[in-house]
Amino acid sequence: MLATRTIFLVPTKLVFALFFVFVSLSIFAQTGAIRGHVYDIKTGEAIIFSNVVIDGTTIGTNTDDNGFFTLTDIPVGEQVLKVSYIGYEDQLTNVTIKEQSINYYKVELSSGGIQLGVVDISAERQQAKTEVRISKIQVTKKQIKALPSTGGDADILQYLQVLPGIISTGDQGGQLYIRGGSPVQNKILLDGLTIYNPFHSIGFYSTFETEIIRNVDVLTGGFNAEHGGRISAVVDINTREGNNKHIGGQLSVSPFMTKALLEGPIIKSKDGGNLSFILTGKKSIIENTSKSLYSYAGVNDTIGLPFGFTDTYGKLSYVTSNGSKFNFFGFNFDDNYSNPLVSQIDWNNQGGGLYFNLLPNASALTLNGLVGLSTYSIAIDEASGTPRSSLIKEYNLGLDFNYLTNESSVKYGIDLKSIRTEFDFTNPFGLRIEQFQNTTQISGFLKYRKAWENLVIEPGFRLQYYASLGEFSPEPRLGLKWNISDKTRFKMGAGIYSQNIISASNERDVVNLFNGFLTGPDSQFNDFNGEPVDSKLQTARHLLAGVEQDLGKHLQINVEGYFKDFTQLVVINRNKTLASQSDYTTEEGQAYGVDFSAKYERANWYLWATYSMGFVNRFDGEQEYPTLFDRRHNVNFLATYTMGERKDLMFSLRWNMGSGFPFTKTQAFYNYNPFLEGTATEYETDNPDNVGIIYSDERNGGRLPYYHRLDASVQKTFYLGDRANVEVVASVTNVYDRPNIFYFDRVEFDRVDQLPIMPSLAVRFNF
Repeated sequence: MLATRTIFLVPTKLVFALFFVFVSLSIFAQTGAIRGHVYDIKTGEAIIFSNVVIDGTTIGTNTDDNGFFTLTDIPVGEQVLKVSYIGYEDQLTNVTIKEQSINYYKVELSSGGIQLGVVDISAERQQAKTEVRISKIQVTKKQIKALPSTGGDADILQYLQVLPGIISTGDQGGQLYIRGGSPVQNKILLDGLTIYNPFHSIGFYSTFETEIIRNVDVLTGGFNAEHGGRISAVVDINTREGNNKHIGGQLSVSPFMTKALLEGPIIKSKDGGNLSFILTGKKSIIENTSKSLYSYAGVNDTIGLPFGFTDTYGKLSYVTSNGSKFNFFGFNFDDNYSNPLVSQIDWNNQGGGLYFNLLPNASALTLNGLVGLSTYSIAIDEASGTPRSSLIKEYNLGLDFNYLTNESSVKYGIDLKSIRTEFDFTNPFGLRIEQFQNTTQISGFLKYRKAWENLVIEPGFRLQYYASLGEFSPEPRLGLKWNISDKTRFKMGAGIYSQNIISASNERDVVNLFNGFLTGPDSQFNDFNGEPVDSKLQTARHLLAGVEQDLGKHLQINVEGYFKDFTQLVVINRNKTLASQSDYTTEEGQAYGVDFSAKYERANWYLWATYSMGFVNRFDGEQEYPTLFDRRHNVNFLATYTMGERKDLMFSLRWNMGSGFPFTKTQAFYNYNPFLEGTATEYETDNPDNVGIIYSDERNGGRLPYYHRLDASVQKTFYLGDRANVEVVASVTNVYDRPNIFYFDRVEFDRVDQLPIMPSLAVRFNF
């Protein structure tokens, strides 16, 4: 096997080398190239989507998520590099272009002042014409903070819930379901590392600190070859570097949590490089304040809201004079749910690593790399006395190479993961399911993008190898955009996907606080629907198509239809009653629907409206049924208005309405006798306390009532100087106190609702 791989890799490297030598010679003949970064001159933050052009020519591009740009095919001689972005003064730089040369330029823009040039079409819209962006939504810190924030603290989790195709199941232990994919089928990344449980037990907050987010890419389906290991969606979160100009930070307090942030420069080298740091921490206090402020929302006056968490994150960033970057980071996220009447649950995400971006002086290639470790552990101790635990540890090594020109790009790379799982679970029938397994996943990918005036194509291919299963998964991907006119764009995407991670959660459970994980079974499981199962992977196929429409300068409409065919899903056999039965079973299913969104932006207004209609079903070999997160209709409306000379007063509203989730109806109750004494059990005279439930034969045949909720907030900023200000945020969650049902306790015959009206006041000091 090793010899075969060696023989295969040598020609592959040779082909890539010859390809790029040929392309480089053809592109740089009689011309040159430049590349660089665009930063805010005060904070050193990267400015994404800024316009970069050679003045007086048609040669131009936009900066990417790192503020990076590359321009090629520039005629030799003296030229003027022009960088512009709305809200900043244009920057003109004289550059000398030499034949077959690549020079680096660092451009810093000053905010405020008079715009030297007015850009009618924003950089974001220009980028929409040159990238496919099928089922891709880019979220910035500014957009997150525009949302009415529960407790006065804006969070990416709250923003994800307003995006089309994304469903949340609750305020307490709720999870996100993205276009028919369950949580385990959605990959959540922080600086390239997988975060296995990124959301806290109180469903308003994630583990991610909003103030350090640089950008978020939400890929709800049809994602290309650079992403793998999941069969539904990807949420890719990247943090910014610390302020390399001066020491700064934030202190914040609200009834829900306290937060602190500190950042600043450490070293500024003579050659132009710099070393900076950023540290953040937040800790919940709702478990204490709820006993007095929100006693009506808690379990009782003694317990209150039994949620608690502590999050810390730190990063050191070194940026060289030629733009290369090295980032060392680490995180620790603790969470617990402590309700003595139900259970004690503790879980932890921790990890860290190094990710870097190298810009070789003599090459048109850029190199990105990641070395890191991510660990997730959870333990639950229930009142029923059946403890459960799970641990997953992932080591990651990834390298990818990028070659950019004005109209095209080539990206290829490799990814190596080593995953350790430890799992211990006892099902309701007293049978134990365990897994202690090490597995290796190796993948390689290649993606090409070419943009013409009216057409953009983006083919890709990913090859996954799952060592513990001995399975290869070839996965072709394709993206396409056709610019029908200057204001109308058609796009589509398709692909094949696989994964080897299994969730210990059951999609039949309404409340899922125990989120354990396993890798694919190393032993064979039962046949499915009378046919032998010859693969142990979870697999899916995606097909998506949509239209983007610009209605004037301020209004954008987006319509997308999608179909996800989950050709095989592997789940724990929680109905196992005999030791001889398999620990696993399989299902299949489909998710399909259509999403509409409209965005309206003016100087003071930001309006965002979405409507989603979706269908999600599964087939377990016996019957087809809708999943618990099959919400047929979902509507979101977000409105933000800012006023004042310095835009220091902001009003925000968010309204959400969704049709009811499915549930399985109850047919009858009976006295359940577990026969603890075996055949000696006096079953004729025993009167057991346990209550058993006989469910309807039709799985998820009922529907809960509609859900709707209004949130509102107002934020006022008081400026204390150039670098210091105080933000005061008053907010109300569930303004009209809608009693939305969470679930119904069948045994106690008790309805449990989502959280009621919750006003709050938060204060943040920025310096």
